[in-house]
Amino acid sequence: MNRRTLVTGATGGLGRVLVAQLLADGREVLALGRNVAVGAELEAQGARFVATDLCDPACRLPLDGVGTIFHLAALSAPWGPEAAFHAANVTATERLLADARAAGAARFIHVSTPSIYARPRDQIGLTEASPLPPRLATAYARTKLEGEQAVLAAHGAALHTVALRPRAIIAPHDTALLPRLLRAAEKGAMPLPRSGRALVEPTDARDVVAAMLAAEARSDEAGGKAFNVSGGIPISLRQLVSHVFSRLGKPVRLVPVPARFVLAAGALAEALARREPAITRHAALTLGWSQTFDLAAARQTLGWGPRHHPLAAIDWALDERQREQSHA
Repeated sequence: MNRRTLVTGATGGLGRVLVAQLLADGREVLALGRNVAVGAELEAQGARFVATDLCDPACRLPLDGVGTIFHLAALSAPWGPEAAFHAANVTATERLLADARAAGAARFIHVSTPSIYARPRDQIGLTEASPLPPRLATAYARTKLEGEQAVLAAHGAALHTVALRPRAIIAPHDTALLPRLLRAAEKGAMPLPRSGRALVEPTDARDVVAAMLAAEARSDEAGGKAFNVSGGIPISLRQLVSHVFSRLGKPVRLVPVPARFVLAAGALAEALARREPAITRHAALTLGWSQTFDLAAARQTLGWGPRHHPLAAIDWALDERQREQSHA
């Protein structure tokens, strides 16, 4: 296996964990991202960083000699213009696939999303064959699905492609879940759709990295397929947020709200907003209804399974954040 590896989205929470593991494995890593400050940290660790905006049609990537591409870069947000999501999640992915084929890359491991399953009802034991909603609720989900489909359609003898759908990734530098909980802790209150009864399966970023490496190693069998990835242990949203607030030593009032009210309010807020509203349909669907997964396909085909309990993942992420802040 060619040890030269390219990682897009390398300056994000998951990307930083992946780059660290690849370097620990002795791989030559080309790290692409937009955060120059984090890029400098990756270079100090031993990666070669290239500041890159994949949405720029003039972007030329250093793909010579690259054997594997891990494509993590995406526009992941609860709200925004559909065109922006399409440019980042579809057009940029299609362009990268074309460049990968032209450069002779052998493997393309794509990070997709289980948000494609989201709908206003509890879903337990979802498999890769579970039906999707007739129309996906958000621009993020719609464009991530379209990007995933492009990746899987590109699979062939010369370029093996695999897609992973990791659920609620927990990492020290996460920019989605943990920051929102930290803000709620500062405010002292957090609304909980359906009193936090929804079951979630947060996934330790180290487990997601292990799944990506397994997909790379088994791309012969896994090629052209998508796999659900999660922490594998369902916990209630109330249990998750209570654990975070307890770790922070913050008394936070949990305010029960009807999930369908939040969903309707999110739709109205999005229609009227000129910037990201406080309530979105994405948040309502993510927090209001259970979503758990059957990981049999990943276990059987990739030989992968989660090793970290979701609450242990939270502890790891918070400990790492605290350690870095104490050395700042």
